[in-house]
Amino acid sequence: MHRATFMELCDLLSPALKRKDTKMRGALTVEKQVAIALWKLAMPDSYRSVGNQFGVCKSTVGAAVLQVANAIIDQLLSRVVTFGNVQTIVDGFTALAFPNCDGMIHGTHIPILAPEHRGDQYVNHKGYFSMVLQALVDLKGHFTDISVGWPGKMHDTHIFRNSGLFEQLQEGTYFPDQKITVGDVEIPTVILRDPAYPLMPWLMKPYACTLDSSKEQFSYRLSKCRMVVECAFGRLKARWRNLLS
Repeated sequence: MHRATFMELCDLLSPALKRKDTKMRGALTVEKQVAIALWKLAMPDSYRSVGNQFGVCKSTVGAAVLQVANAIIDQLLSRVVTFGNVQTIVDGFTALAFPNCDGMIHGTHIPILAPEHRGDQYVNHKGYFSMVLQALVDLKGHFTDISVGWPGKMHDTHIFRNSGLFEQLQEGTYFPDQKITVGDVEIPTVILRDPAYPLMPWLMKPYACTLDSSKEQFSYRLSKCRMVVECAFGRLKARWRNLLS
């Protein structure tokens, strides 16, 4: 991370992290809290090892990581993960021959260390410990909605049905009321997904049976759009690997 990026991050998080000195001790500066958290999140070091790097005890490392993570959620998440301009996204997917679509939803596994409790819940179908990240992605690969922290053993459908996104889509409050007519069918704004998800009025997925030419064309167009979210996850994981290398 460049120094300018680090200082910008500290400035943005300062309202949530700045502390006053007490009679017993001086408060950790915002810069030190952020540095501790970034080091711990980027490296597989123990809390004790990170504490030795920064001259603090391991409990201080734990507190700094938690406080910085919460500050990022409170101060920055809404700036990074945004809904975007619906019409611009819809126009982009229309250019890929799928009309009135506002994104692709998918899940990916983020590797983690084995948790001390209920570790079996975090072993995914590939046999390693993970948490699941569910994301809605626009045509440019921007994350417009995320749900993260589910144990790796959880099925994508269960995660989706228990997410805030599903609730808003069911209530019809996530997208503006923007319908189009194809043939004699009125179609609301939809999102796309692979066959693992349920078919809903606002959730389209490819056919999973023997296809005639029209169904095959539908599934091809949907799968073409689906590559967007796969590429977005690929870039995210490439950045994570570069951070660890």
